[in-house]
Amino acid sequence: MRIAQVAPPWIAIPPKSYGTTEYVIYHLVEELVALGHEVTLFAPADAHTSAKQVSFIPKSLITEGVPWQATLKAYYHLHKSLEYIAEHDFDIVHTHLASSSDMYIFPLAALMPTPHVMTLHGYFPFDRTVDNWTGDADGYFMEWAQHVPLVATSESARKQVARLAPQAHFAGVVHHGIHVEECEISAQPIGDYFIWQGRFTYEAGAHLAIEAARRARQPLILAGIKESHNRDAMDYYRHLVEPYINGQDILYIGPAMYRNNIELLRQARALLAPLQWEEPFGVEMIKAMAMGCPIISFAAGAATEIVDHGRTGFLAHDAAEMAHYMNYISDIDRRQVQAHVERYFSARVMAEKYLTIYRNVITSPGGGGGVTTPANTQPLVGAATSDMLSA
Repeated sequence: MRIAQVAPPWIAIPPKSYGTTEYVIYHLVEELVALGHEVTLFAPADAHTSAKQVSFIPKSLITEGVPWQATLKAYYHLHKSLEYIAEHDFDIVHTHLASSSDMYIFPLAALMPTPHVMTLHGYFPFDRTVDNWTGDADGYFMEWAQHVPLVATSESARKQVARLAPQAHFAGVVHHGIHVEECEISAQPIGDYFIWQGRFTYEAGAHLAIEAARRARQPLILAGIKESHNRDAMDYYRHLVEPYINGQDILYIGPAMYRNNIELLRQARALLAPLQWEEPFGVEMIKAMAMGCPIISFAAGAATEIVDHGRTGFLAHDAAEMAHYMNYISDIDRRQVQAHVERYFSARVMAEKYLTIYRNVITSPGGGGGVTTPANTQPLVGAATSDMLSA
């Protein structure tokens, strides 16, 4: 199968530290190539891949220091990628919606005859900025978006989108996957610490991981990213996280690079994930589990689809319950944790599910290519758009 994978241009593939979407795209592309398919990856030139690579910009935008609000280069990357695809022969185009600039894909691909499927890595609304400003532009884009078959990364994410954007239709649900064979359970004795990873935002719940660790009297390592450009996130960090970091039982080590991250997870007693939002998926969870590291998560979002309560970790409802389960983490068989990921969240399982969706989209009426009804070309004068997503 001739497959075009169009990656967002912001973070390198594979990412050097944080970059969930890019991490997943890397594993998907590598597995599709291993299965014998002709894959072309459209990404900035600093990507590393076994696929054929087509690039229109030299570096991923974050590497260049481009702020998220500056989307001109992102638009250029997407426009040139889809222009190239229109001039060449592909069986399927797979795009990825992770940030607001990816919304440009909808109008750019509207008249593209090649069958098209898009994975929804983020959540609506996408018309928002890092300082929590939210607009109503998502509603305008629905005239194109409703004609693109979407793939949700969890049943939780699919249900959430169905509430917010009922016009959207889904070709299926595919959980993220990774190359489990690259991960090994540590042969060394497990360390005495728990670990939290993510961005220091209220939604990621670092303050609750700290509360749980203090309740359980267990050491905690925070491997997080400070969002210096986000005033609310920095206020959160200064008031709810930083005062408790003492370099002993609560230790902050900064964002963990890939190799260091692997060793941290191998040795951790468990990864704490006290999520305060309906996360569409949790790649950090399956990365940890692939190395035998159990998860203690709040029962929110996709966590209930990832964690098998009592077998691969525990699902809690508050910090007190999380602290309770921390004292029973030794009851979890770490080899069983890894086996669970291999069975349900491997790159091979993910790739095979996508191939099934590709075939279904290709053979369906219209094939997911092009707008099947004329787009609205009439100007909206004085029209209210704030409720268009739920219309």
